[in-house]
Amino acid sequence: MKPYKSTRQWTHPEGYKYLSVWTNAVLLRFLVRVLTEELPRSEYRSKSQIDDAARSVVANVEEGYKRTTTREYLNFLGYSQGSLEEVKGDIKRFYQDRFLKSKSESILANLGIKLEEIKGLLEDSKGEISLRRLYSPLKSLKGTDLTLEMFLELINKTDWLFRQLVSSLEKKFAEEIPMSPREKWLKSRMEAQVNEDRKMDEELKKIIANR
Repeated sequence: MKPYKSTRQWTHPEGYKYLSVWTNAVLLRFLVRVLTEELPRSEYRSKSQIDDAARSVVANVEEGYKRTTTREYLNFLGYSQGSLEEVKGDIKRFYQDRFLKSKSESILANLGIKLEEIKGLLEDSKGEISLRRLYSPLKSLKGTDLTLEMFLELINKTDWLFRQLVSSLEKKFAEEIPMSPREKWLKSRMEAQVNEDRKMDEELKKIIANR
């Protein structure tokens, strides 16, 4: 058995609070709660399900950040991505069931919500103050103010941030694992093939340009 080895270090114990993906997830959870607070009691199961999924998006970023290996961190980010997709599906079903309206071209900025401002405020407050108190546009926000398009805007932006973070960590993870001689050979062959393809593309472009 290989000895356990930590591959991650952080300078701030709650450094996840400086990640845009975390601040987006916190806002998403807040907006989900605003929406579900106004659902009829008969929808208690749907309310509980989406509330739990939105909470999971945030919680797994936090827990994964404190894990001691990159592989574990990636696993927890995967759980967050899965929960984000669950929220997306529930939001679409709320729209289909007429609990959420659709308004073409509506965006969060229409409500005065700017993701950059929220990120800065959450960083400054260490995430300890509720968003409703922290950010003025959210103080009087009601579920009826929200639209399908606004939720999808935030979800899609958050998903993109997750994919960027995962891609960066996967590269780091690959560097942490020593390659076997065969893997090194395969990598060199792939790089050589990419270079050959690039040269061929350049030659074809020159031939076409000279016609």
